[in-house]
Amino acid sequence: MPAARPTLRCLREDLRLPIPPARVRLEAAEHPLLAKAGEQFADPDTPHERIRSIDDAVLFKVKVQRWRGAIWHDEPEAEVRLWLVAAGTREDGSGDDFYAALHTRTQAARQRYNAEHDKPLTTDTHSADLLPNADDADRYRIEAATRFALRLDATIRDLVRGSLRDGHEHAADLPGFRLGVIVRADDGHETYAAIRITGPVPPNLTSTILHRMPGCDPTAWFPEYALPERDLLPAEQVWSNLMDPKAAAELLDGEP
Repeated sequence: MPAARPTLRCLREDLRLPIPPARVRLEAAEHPLLAKAGEQFADPDTPHERIRSIDDAVLFKVKVQRWRGAIWHDEPEAEVRLWLVAAGTREDGSGDDFYAALHTRTQAARQRYNAEHDKPLTTDTHSADLLPNADDADRYRIEAATRFALRLDATIRDLVRGSLRDGHEHAADLPGFRLGVIVRADDGHETYAAIRITGPVPPNLTSTILHRMPGCDPTAWFPEYALPERDLLPAEQVWSNLMDPKAAAELLDGEP
């Protein structure tokens, strides 16, 4: 089922919901309109009722209980296809009816636009201010980066635990690259740690990975030209460091 994502403006002003932390997708906000939109637009072949009073953009109606909303479809290749761009409650027969108020609002926006620009709009309405903007794009990227960072933390810790148990390299695939970890304790009670990155990654991502290795000084990583058990393969980079034995023990002790 597709998830409807509210714009930041709609979430704050129309739904009156707080902006959640970046680890929470805006699509996950609990509201009957968002749930209904996901259900209503699940089948791409199902016809939907257009808001005919809006003539500068194609907006569709979504209704549940007393709530009314306006849905906008982004381009097929867009990361988010379904947006809730406006919402309100039904007040039959009054000037506060949501769709009537939406028409009035977008007409006023057109008048303001025409007053401020030499080339006037020829449409009856102007709804651009309701559609996703740069802030919405930034929020989406922040969410994606946060999800990746959380996944990276969990993956690195799992790989460290696995290598601590058997002394061999443990690896996992992440978007666009493969990550391997080796952690070994020698007779001198030092704990050797190495991170292998296979695949084209930008330098800032390499730095991010190295900084997230638990128990290692982020300034003490040294590039290697071989792994303990083999030479490097093409597109591989390896970095080594010493791991604090206490951090290693805490990782193992903290296993479920």
